[in-house]
Amino acid sequence: MSSPKCRNGHEFLKAKRSRTIGLRLAATTAIVGLSSLALSSLEPAFAQERTSRVSNARTFNIPSQPLASALNAFGRQSGLQVTLAAATSRGVRSSPVNGTLEPQQALAQLLAGTGISYQISGGTAVIGSTATTGDNGAATVAGATALAPISVFGGGGSLGAGEIEITAEELERKNPANIADVFAGEPGISVGSSLPMSQKVYVHGIEETNLAVTIDGSRQNNKVFHHSGTNLIDPGLLKAVGVDAGVAPADAGPGALGGAIAYETKDARDLLDGDGFGGFATTSYNFNSDTVTTGLSAYGIQDGLEFLGYFSFGNGNDFTAGNGSGVEGTSTDILSGLGKLAYEFDSGDRVEISHERVHDDAPRPFRANTGFIDGRPPWEPRVRDYTLDRQNTVFTYTDSTPEGWWDPKLVLAYSKSELEVPIFLPSGGGLPSYNDTGTTESFNGKFENKFAFDIGNIVAGVDFYDDEAELEDPFEPGTEKARNFGVYAQARIEPWDRTRLSFGGRGDTQKFTGTTGEEWNNSGLSGNISGEYDLIEDFLIAKAGYSHVWAGIPLAENFIMNPNWDYGDGPEPVTADNYNIGLEANYDDFTIEGSIFQTNLDDARSPRYAVTRGIEAHDVRSRGFEIGGGYTWGDGSFNVKYANIDVEIDGNPADSDLGTYLAAPAGQIITLQAIHAFTDWGVTVGADAEIALDYDDVAEGSKPFEGYQVFNAFVEYTPPTRPNLTFRADLKNIFDETYADRATYGQEFGTVTPLYEPGRSFILTAKATF
Repeated sequence: MSSPKCRNGHEFLKAKRSRTIGLRLAATTAIVGLSSLALSSLEPAFAQERTSRVSNARTFNIPSQPLASALNAFGRQSGLQVTLAAATSRGVRSSPVNGTLEPQQALAQLLAGTGISYQISGGTAVIGSTATTGDNGAATVAGATALAPISVFGGGGSLGAGEIEITAEELERKNPANIADVFAGEPGISVGSSLPMSQKVYVHGIEETNLAVTIDGSRQNNKVFHHSGTNLIDPGLLKAVGVDAGVAPADAGPGALGGAIAYETKDARDLLDGDGFGGFATTSYNFNSDTVTTGLSAYGIQDGLEFLGYFSFGNGNDFTAGNGSGVEGTSTDILSGLGKLAYEFDSGDRVEISHERVHDDAPRPFRANTGFIDGRPPWEPRVRDYTLDRQNTVFTYTDSTPEGWWDPKLVLAYSKSELEVPIFLPSGGGLPSYNDTGTTESFNGKFENKFAFDIGNIVAGVDFYDDEAELEDPFEPGTEKARNFGVYAQARIEPWDRTRLSFGGRGDTQKFTGTTGEEWNNSGLSGNISGEYDLIEDFLIAKAGYSHVWAGIPLAENFIMNPNWDYGDGPEPVTADNYNIGLEANYDDFTIEGSIFQTNLDDARSPRYAVTRGIEAHDVRSRGFEIGGGYTWGDGSFNVKYANIDVEIDGNPADSDLGTYLAAPAGQIITLQAIHAFTDWGVTVGADAEIALDYDDVAEGSKPFEGYQVFNAFVEYTPPTRPNLTFRADLKNIFDETYADRATYGQEFGTVTPLYEPGRSFILTAKATF
């Protein structure tokens, strides 16, 4: 709270400016969307042509080998994404596959004799658990066993310690309205703030700016304002999210101090099985805030050309907290869009360009992550105008039919976040108000190749980023820059039965430029190793991992930049060490797992506005443990998880102010999730809960955190005779709890009214797919 942009309050003035930015946003997605609609008029979407390029015959050459390696080779040679729906690969060898085959035939042949089920849909091959063979419609070839497709709720293959995967199916089930909903059910991941534009993600208490965060492979450098979020994302765009909590691989990108988060957006291939056209329309109404959100999409695949256009807009009023009071500055005025074009040549070379954009334009609390702070100057209004715009453009090249050791990937990307807020000087000063604009941007990319072996693969490549943070202020403008070049390699192998290893390293060299124009060059090495071993085959797995990360010097936040900072000998590069160890037990349909972890950040830069504080840094330590269990049956599942996370800054309990851009208090969190599908009726019901226990390990002079209990439920109906229609009703915060998420700023300070979460909220959603 030391930024002069925070200290200087001012009378609220909202002169509604033109919608130029919003129109630009619409234009960036309309081109692809209109192209899709125009082409779809040539062929009705409901009469999709099923002569899929994905299902065209391809040449396969997959020797008999451990199943995990064979499926990796199958994914490369078929062009399909391969997902394990259960821990099926341990100790299993594949059958050899040779010749020109349809992917479905090749997969059936590869799995021949294993008794393992599979399903191919929407460009994804889902490999299931051991199943009874029989004539259930699975494709067969000579010598192959007939395999029954299965549906898995809450399942997922065995993941390494600290790895979390949120699949497309889970996202559909959660029906997320914001990024906090995306991570619901993961007690080790907290999302502070109830406003999408000011939400920040904390993994084991470590703030996301200390993680390697990417969207479709594009680096995100979005440290704009400590009262706003760093990655405003429309969850309707997402098809999957992957998290490496703590230990991250070298190919996750530079700066993975506390791990990595990878967001992936939807492709036409995820929505169509083959050549054809389609679309969907979805709308929801939140009765708490009278908010309407509408999404429209059109997409298609035709003779190697793929296109997708998506546009969403939401508008609504302030919401009401559990105490019955309206929370000022929480209205909705958001636009988002995604446009993608891709083409796959007959040679298998595939190029794709995408543009994604989110624009939030609504009055927010004066500090957008805080309800109110007592004792502020009288001229400081309760709300002021925030305009946040984030965009991401990515070009990707891959080869969907790699041969031998040639399996390349090229990514070139540009990401940008821009925030404009009004600045008012103290009343009586005689100076007019003005707007400040903070902008962070990154031009980044990588080129890598996957070298496949019988026992696994090695990914090796180079990457770079050119980041800039700038404050446009008429009195004290400031700019910091950082350029980085990295070389990396990561091996993922199964050297022996019952053993899976991942290890790698990277070297980075960085040039950092301060607001004064001074420059510093630094270089460093990073390394990681993690693995799994089946202590008892098909029952008990041991997991462990370690990483040392060198991340160079992070850029400062825009709104606290001081052009007169005294950098002295220069900021110290930030380093981190991560440790984790865990066990996972599987018996029939039961799973029990647990892990302990620790992350140490050294010299984590956290500057403040004062001249002497531009290189301020702190040491951060997060440690704790997680345990969880679940049971899966044919049409549903139940899961319970518990996390106990202790975070310290410079040896003292973390607080949310000192922890800005570093870490936040966490404590003990319990989550529960249950879901069941009544398949014959087309009805799915589910419920979940988050329980935060009281937490009194706080900094001296701070008040303890109060616990809270939040319960949610939903029912979804897809008419069996109209499978393209879905109706859903969500009831959030059933018992009207008054609370703020544990990671929300300021709860330990007596002068702060935190930004509360919505009270009881009834949400209706309808979706039609064409």
